[in-house]
Amino acid sequence: MKRNNIKILVVCSLFLILNSCGIPKIVTQENKVVLPTNYGDNLNTENSSGKVKWKDFFEDPYLQQLIDSTLVNNKELNILMQKVTMAQNEIQARKGEYLPSVGFGAGADVDKVGEFTRNGAVEKNLNIHEDEKFPEPFTNYKLGLYSSWELDVWKKLRNSKKAAVMEYMASQEGKNYLVTNLVAEVANSYYELIALDSKLKNLEQNIEIQKNALKIVTLLKESARTTQLAVKRFEAEVQKNQSEIYNLKQEIVETENKINFLVGHTPQSILRNSDNFINLQPKVVSMGLPSELLENRPDIKQAQLEVEAAKLNIKVAKANFYPQFALKAGLGYESFNPKFLLNTPQSLLYSVVGEAFMPLINRNAIKATYKTASAKQIQTVYEYEQTVLKAYTEVVNQLSKINNLQNSFNLKNQQVTALNESIEIANQLFLSARADYMEVLLTQRDALEAKTALIETRKNQMLTVINLYKALGGGWN
Repeated sequence: MKRNNIKILVVCSLFLILNSCGIPKIVTQENKVVLPTNYGDNLNTENSSGKVKWKDFFEDPYLQQLIDSTLVNNKELNILMQKVTMAQNEIQARKGEYLPSVGFGAGADVDKVGEFTRNGAVEKNLNIHEDEKFPEPFTNYKLGLYSSWELDVWKKLRNSKKAAVMEYMASQEGKNYLVTNLVAEVANSYYELIALDSKLKNLEQNIEIQKNALKIVTLLKESARTTQLAVKRFEAEVQKNQSEIYNLKQEIVETENKINFLVGHTPQSILRNSDNFINLQPKVVSMGLPSELLENRPDIKQAQLEVEAAKLNIKVAKANFYPQFALKAGLGYESFNPKFLLNTPQSLLYSVVGEAFMPLINRNAIKATYKTASAKQIQTVYEYEQTVLKAYTEVVNQLSKINNLQNSFNLKNQQVTALNESIEIANQLFLSARADYMEVLLTQRDALEAKTALIETRKNQMLTVINLYKALGGGWN
């Protein structure tokens, strides 16, 4: 109940902060989110896409295989898993602190005291048994059970254990957040790689068009219908684009190795499907209710758990000011000779001790610990608010970007169509001496740049959808 109240208060305060900062307001009607008209008209808000499993969200089988391998072999994730294990072990350690400890002990010792001492005089004048003197040197054997138990009157140890549980759960959410980031990073790199393939293919196609134009210009020059300058300009354009091929190939190798690093593999070729990238439709993403963002984002849940742990650590630090109570007990046998060791009740010994301790002066260390715990709690609250604000801003930014990129893609697509048609027109006008060779050259260059920009826009659309899925907390479940 307390956590739900915290979420409600944070959401309400968050909306006020965002509105005061000029971020477009999102209101709710009949338990549905109503987005501003410029924030993704094609997005529905029935259920958050962040709750969709990554295997259902990403349909490309090559990408699914890469993500699956990453979640098994990624080194950073495996390192973090060990930290989660250490946090789990901390629970067991703190749990043992408030339970009674019982141990078995055995020992033997030998002792020789001076004759002209109190103990020496007693041993000399007192018989152990009738007509049986103390042995010299005096030996002693003992064995038994020993127990100690700190009474957790102020719940210091139990709160410490609860804090360890919260910290363990926070580490689990930290692991989930890393999984979310890894899934998004692999998917982003995969589509960047496909976009590079498309750019390379587009460049090669454009080079073929320019080579054909170069042949035509060369024939026209031989027939004295154009100049050597036109031939050289077309040759230079072809050579410039051919050199660009090697830059793209290098980018492809680096992107492949980036994916290999995430997957935990040595450098190797990445299997992928690069066909019809430009016609690939971005997935429609649903935002859901704002409360679902608080429930699904691992970093928000991690920050919330850290607030709970800090609150418990304050109680632990405060309990250090109160008296501490402990019980100690022992039960066993002790004798100077092993043959008498188990004689009962002669060799039987037992003890029960109760202790109480409370610091009275020089409590500076305890005060400093308490103040540090209080400051830590305030810090975690600020971090929680910052995490929620960051998460919500990321979602709003990606929603806006999806809408704007779609409009940009539509216009760029029309531009590419117009420039492709203009290439044919420019060629015909050049052959009929009604256009200069520079018009043909510039038209081809513009068409190449426009097609490259179209591929880049499609790539940005795919990456924005992935980043929105990540911002909604998708990928870890």
